[in-house]
Amino acid sequence: MCPSPAVGAVHSPAASSSRGRVDGEAPGVPVLVPARPLVAALLTVAAVLGPAPAVAEPPSPVAGTAAWTSPLGDPPAVTRPFQPPASPYGPGHRGADLAGAPGTVVRAAGDGVVAFAGMVAGRPVVSVDHADGLRTTYEPVAPVVAAGQGVARGSPLGTVLAGHEGCPAAACLHWGLRRAETYLDPLALLRPPEVRLLPLG
Repeated sequence: MCPSPAVGAVHSPAASSSRGRVDGEAPGVPVLVPARPLVAALLTVAAVLGPAPAVAEPPSPVAGTAAWTSPLGDPPAVTRPFQPPASPYGPGHRGADLAGAPGTVVRAAGDGVVAFAGMVAGRPVVSVDHADGLRTTYEPVAPVVAAGQGVARGSPLGTVLAGHEGCPAAACLHWGLRRAETYLDPLALLRPPEVRLLPLG
């Protein structure tokens, strides 16, 4: 049984001549060439429909949205950014330091439930659990909340204290973010979500 011609192509007798055949092709073998009417029709349809619509890539796990706010100043004055450690116990900076003044109110970055409010290694710390397994931490903070208390985005958690090591300002808030045991950049919560164009299909 002879194979059927490919869709969108027609047999051209002229193309079957030795003058028009591809190198290495046996003489007399039919050559399929594109059908001009079909190509013209496809180009017309493409022109009418226009370019394919853009598809937004899903946001990152901590892409910024209106659900998050800076805990200390807007925009925050960052004195030291997040520097992820190379290993779970390696050196790094597991959060971002924000400059402020002693006694400035520290606010919840997002809606959640206070997981902890007390002393850790001699420093007062507040931790808040959020949706999607995220937890934010704030130190050194004199808390005005207690564990188990629900908080809304922007509600007071306490006041920042002086004495954060390496702080170049009168006071610095160390703001941390993690999901389970993985530390993330808290400043990513404040950035607009990235939108990258992907081809359809």
